Amino acid sequence: MVRPRKKYTVRDLQLLKGKRVLTHIHVKSPQEAAAAEAAGVDLMSCSFDSPEAQARLPQLVEAAPNSFLSGSTPHGMATQEEAIRTGFRALEMGASSVYCSGSPFLIEAMAREGIPVVGHIGMVPRHVTWTNYRSIGKTVDEAKMLHQKMKDLENAGAYAAEIEIVPHNLASWLSKQTQMILMSLGSGTGCDTQFLFSCDILGDYDERIPRHAKSYRNFAEEHRRLQNERIAAFSEYVADVKEGRFPEPSHLTEMDAQLLNEVMRSIST
Repeated sequence: MVRPRKKYTVRDLQLLKGKRVLTHIHVKSPQEAAAAEAAGVDLMSCSFDSPEAQARLPQLVEAAPNSFLSGSTPHGMATQEEAIRTGFRALEMGASSVYCSGSPFLIEAMAREGIPVVGHIGMVPRHVTWTNYRSIGKTVDEAKMLHQKMKDLENAGAYAAEIEIVPHNLASWLSKQTQMILMSLGSGTGCDTQFLFSCDILGDYDERIPRHAKSYRNFAEEHRRLQNERIAAFSEYVADVKEGRFPEPSHLTEMDAQLLNEVMRSIST
């Protein structure tokens, strides 16, 4: 099977570093992937961390065949061999690269085999038991730690890193200190991509939106409206059946009366 040429390769992204900021959305469904491609979004990411998410990846690729799509690896990969197998499986299923919030030990193994890998620094949700949910890098020691972690990922072979909830001015400076593409999630405009989740953009939940995000629609309200419409439609159906209004003659077919009489006579004799 010949796959469509993607809008970007890793090399294209590397050549764009420092020239313009790319748009970047995490998508959850083929409908979202198709919409993001139609809207001209530069990069997409998706989950690849469960059997359901892995089964969905080819659907996302089919829905957005020209888009650069990264799949996030599962929690708790225990060995370099497991990381390599996971990375190659994602690529074989259509991903352009893989995201891994694990250690440079795992990232180095995948990068050594030619798998394009995105790392993660700053506030890493999988590691919040160490940091809590907060901006990372407001002290000298934390800023130095972020710089060291960034260099560790770069030396391990990552071509990019998500940088999450880091002070804007620090993130901007860090982006100039690395050849990696830094993908800003709540870390300001001085990085190489602006990253948001589709659920934030669409307002697809009832909780307070995170400070770093922006909602452009209110899908949660639309979901509530549709659920109320479902209940109303089902209630009307129940009432129609109880009152004899459904089915109507237009919903039915009839057998020729003479033929039906013939059937009944033949069976009763």
